[in-house]
Amino acid sequence: MITRRSEQFLWRWYGQARRKPLILRGARQVGKSTLVRRFAASHNLTLNEINLEKHPELDRVFQCLDMKRMLLELEGLLGRRIESERSLLFLDEIQATPYALAALRYFYEERPEMPVIVAGSLLEFALAKHAFSMPVGRVEYHHIGPVSFSEFIACADSDLNPWREAAARFETVPESAHRRLLSRMREYFYVGGMPEAVQAFLDSGSLSDVQAVQRSIAETYQDDFSKYAQSSDLVRLRRVFAQIPRNIGRKIKYVNLSREERAREVKACVELLSCAQICQKVVASHCSGVPLAAESDDDTYKLISMDVGMVNFLCGGRWSDISEASEQALVNEGSLAEQFIGQHLAYLEEGKPQLHYWIREGRANNAEVDYVVAAGTRILPIEVKAGAGGSLKSLQQFVLEKNAGQVVRFDLNPSSRLKAAYRARAEQTANRVAFELLSLPLYAVEALPLAIG
Repeated sequence: MITRRSEQFLWRWYGQARRKPLILRGARQVGKSTLVRRFAASHNLTLNEINLEKHPELDRVFQCLDMKRMLLELEGLLGRRIESERSLLFLDEIQATPYALAALRYFYEERPEMPVIVAGSLLEFALAKHAFSMPVGRVEYHHIGPVSFSEFIACADSDLNPWREAAARFETVPESAHRRLLSRMREYFYVGGMPEAVQAFLDSGSLSDVQAVQRSIAETYQDDFSKYAQSSDLVRLRRVFAQIPRNIGRKIKYVNLSREERAREVKACVELLSCAQICQKVVASHCSGVPLAAESDDDTYKLISMDVGMVNFLCGGRWSDISEASEQALVNEGSLAEQFIGQHLAYLEEGKPQLHYWIREGRANNAEVDYVVAAGTRILPIEVKAGAGGSLKSLQQFVLEKNAGQVVRFDLNPSSRLKAAYRARAEQTANRVAFELLSLPLYAVEALPLAIG
């Protein structure tokens, strides 16, 4: 059984004196419903669960905004009272009845003692067809991504997690533990973090079982598009969905996603898929201060997908491509490492996932840093490289222009930290730049806060 860290968040939310209704956000099949069921079971709560896809007629009930009528209808479906002690109301697939979102305001104002959780996928597809006021300030959000690498090895090889954190603290990690972590990471590159795929791998150890699950997930997404997209948008959505995994790490040009469509139409597809967390934007920022989003250029961005395993599957990757790849090829010659780092950075902090990168384009001295994160008032550039001799040219340019004192490099080597000094060119002159280089193995990405203090 896969244990998710989000269970700890739910317990803190449940214990609040005046909790707000909680909206779980995340892509289809990342485990939102299973999370709620496990939480209720582990804390001996009566779970009042209603799948709203099976009861679309409730949309009219929620539209009336009459709390007594809403509770009466829900209790009629469940066959029991909802407002009992140690109970939890869970409205799943809320995108099927969008007016239920507006009704959450009245649960908060009139029944604040009732714990309410709702979940849904592709909400923006449904909301695009409706016009009503969202209950701003009266609901709380929690974003859920795929099973993380640390959650994966907690099930597959639990004694490795302390060594993963030790690497981020720059402690000595035995070579045997380091190699085992790298081996498990290669498995994760193939299996990914979609819970059903992870569970299939843990149950049988069969990679063919994993691929069958991934195929089913991809088909489910295709089916969902037909539910929530206009028929004229359906082909376009499917085409863009298929092309995103082939453009990981590249500055997006809409012609690369679809040559048959106008840029405006392709952009609209990307926006929908991004809002539904099927893909994640990595937005360019000038990175001169925090928050990074304040200096972002929303028209310049890269994309990562929801999950590294699905990227590999949709690109036709084989297990042999990952298992037999050299360490340098695994990191430098493909997009999986950048996808892996990005999907974990996105969920390091609570709140809506946000990713940024830095790019400088010109006739000479072009530079690009894969990711940039903020740690308090500090701005840290992050690159994904292979080997101790990987080029640091773009990081040097970033340090020179932004006066950064620390930089982070993810590769496949054991962790290290050192003082570095280089001469970096700025226009016609060469300037000395000095910084601390934090070099971490890819598998330590979730423990990045330990490394940067």
